[in-house]
Amino acid sequence: MLAQISAAMDAKGYRPPVLVGGGAVELYTQSAISTGDFDLVSSQQMALESVMVDHGFVRPKGAGLSLRGWIHPDLKLGFEVVGSRLLDGFADQDFLQVIEIGEHGAVAVISAEDLIADRMGQYASGSADEMLGQAKALFKLSQGLDRDYMERRIREETAQDYGIQDLEDQA
Repeated sequence: MLAQISAAMDAKGYRPPVLVGGGAVELYTQSAISTGDFDLVSSQQMALESVMVDHGFVRPKGAGLSLRGWIHPDLKLGFEVVGSRLLDGFADQDFLQVIEIGEHGAVAVISAEDLIADRMGQYASGSADEMLGQAKALFKLSQGLDRDYMERRIREETAQDYGIQDLEDQA
């Protein structure tokens, strides 16, 4: 479904959304870590939401429901646009991964390096201890990482408190 939405955005002349967060973690760990949410970054949120409506998504209504996300009632998939710039503009767009999904199109995904750095940043802020576990799993399962880029990004996201060595010590 995300590939179809991405193709529709591209056909309308808009940059497709980028999968980030838990959905990207689940993808990179091949479901070893299951999060159940799909967070997207898009500089064209209104256009993206229009395309999502065209693909059957609705905004949930009612008490106790998150009104920020979109749900596909038949597929039970939920998406939320969490930002307009990938990691507030700190991520290098050249590191994005594009994954072909057969005839449905392609999906842009945050790089493993940036995802690890993001998880380390959340861990360093003290807001989510499980983020260290996610960063370690991504580090362990990922191959061909650009270690120089990842070191820089982890340092940026953690106010210089952590680096690759902290992942290696933990792995």
